[in-house]
Amino acid sequence: MKTVFSGIQPSGTLTLGNYLGALKHFVTLQEEHECFFCIVDQHAITVPQDKMTLRKNIRSLAALYLAAGIDPAKSTLFIQSEVPAHAQLGWMMQCISYIGELERMTQFKDKSSGKKAVSAALLTYPPLMAADILLYNADIVPVGEDQKQHLELTRDLAERFNRQYNDIFTVPTPEIPKVGARIMSLQQPTKKMSKSDANTKSYISMLDDEKTILKKFKSAVTDSENVIRFDRENKPGISNLMSIYSLTSGKSLTDIEEEFRGVGYGDFKQAVGESVVRALAPVQERYYELIDSDELDDILDEGRERAQKVATKTLKKAERAMGLGRKRR
Repeated sequence: MKTVFSGIQPSGTLTLGNYLGALKHFVTLQEEHECFFCIVDQHAITVPQDKMTLRKNIRSLAALYLAAGIDPAKSTLFIQSEVPAHAQLGWMMQCISYIGELERMTQFKDKSSGKKAVSAALLTYPPLMAADILLYNADIVPVGEDQKQHLELTRDLAERFNRQYNDIFTVPTPEIPKVGARIMSLQQPTKKMSKSDANTKSYISMLDDEKTILKKFKSAVTDSENVIRFDRENKPGISNLMSIYSLTSGKSLTDIEEEFRGVGYGDFKQAVGESVVRALAPVQERYYELIDSDELDDILDEGRERAQKVATKTLKKAERAMGLGRKRR
């Protein structure tokens, strides 16, 4: 059995892309591995946040994890800021990071571009991410393509620490799901679906109601060919819809092409929308049972205790290796 770590920021309701590309994959992983799933709220504050909205988003994200199928008897679900070892090891990772390698991070370049002033935390985000992962001796870290560079830095920092101080940290391996890893925007199908997109028609929220979901699929960008065929390069819109239909219905792309041979785009988009509604219905039902419940708080309390036990043990080893603290006589 290997150890898996993954973290998601509580910066808005998760999308269909998060569900199909990440959460469903997590549910499978917990059957085979020891999994730690973290709500990384300290990463969220690298940009300004409204405190009430942030607290609401933290709770909502926890409920969505569980509603999607994360089982607290098999996985540890917890909130990053409730385990102080993350910030403590994050500082230690900053101390062995180089400014040049942090400035080369693509996400830092993108988020700081054109701004008069940016938070220093945008620059030091990757060392904290490294700490998140290394505290749990994670063997596997499921990531999207956009986080792969940060994972490479995590590996570099783990190896650097092990070489300079003591061989403490497991060097993690990134895992990018082959299916569903990139669900694309409904309005710009060459761009990844994102909850931060200003155009709300571009993504399906996991909490969108049936009417909203069907309306968004109805306006999804396709092409003028009117042939349902999978071709990412030449037919990105239709290919994206086919991927979504495949992942929510369990049908293969070949079967979908055959099923909708001679069918117009309008009818196909309706079918995709209805398939998504069916897939999200049980998730939404469970979410609303959890969101204001004591059950959710109990699960997060238990997760905090389990995470803290593992993280504190690793932190103490790292502190001793660096010479921090005092040695009793």
